[in-house]
Amino acid sequence: MKLTIFAAGLVALGVTAAIAQSDVVAQRQGLMKEMGAQTRPIGAMMRGQEPFDLAKVQASLKVLADNPVKFVALFPENSKDAPKTEALPAVWANKAKFDSYGTKMSQDAQTAMASIKDEASFKTEMPKVLQNCGTCHNEFRKKSS
Repeated sequence: MKLTIFAAGLVALGVTAAIAQSDVVAQRQGLMKEMGAQTRPIGAMMRGQEPFDLAKVQASLKVLADNPVKFVALFPENSKDAPKTEALPAVWANKAKFDSYGTKMSQDAQTAMASIKDEASFKTEMPKVLQNCGTCHNEFRKKSS
């Protein structure tokens, strides 16, 4: 009887750990999707395909300032081997560097929020924020084929 209860407890613990891992992956994917959705209109404004809209820019920068800080906290050691993730093992091998990229992205977005007042300042400051995306993806995300 005790063995059955012990075995059931182990199974429940394993299921709970698997759910926790998938929730972390889903949370970080949700934050990344939100950031991607915010960068699309920004990119269109940068290319002149949409008119400059300061309110949209500021709203996007708020997300780009907030999400990286939340995002880097969603890589616990037990999520390293989680399914359906594009995170490379380098995230956990170089966690301090990965975390610093999140901090830099957040700080650059906050600086841009304070600096961008018109289209000219937008076109000067926004590339500094967006280059953080490529830098981090190149080092810590699987390349899609």
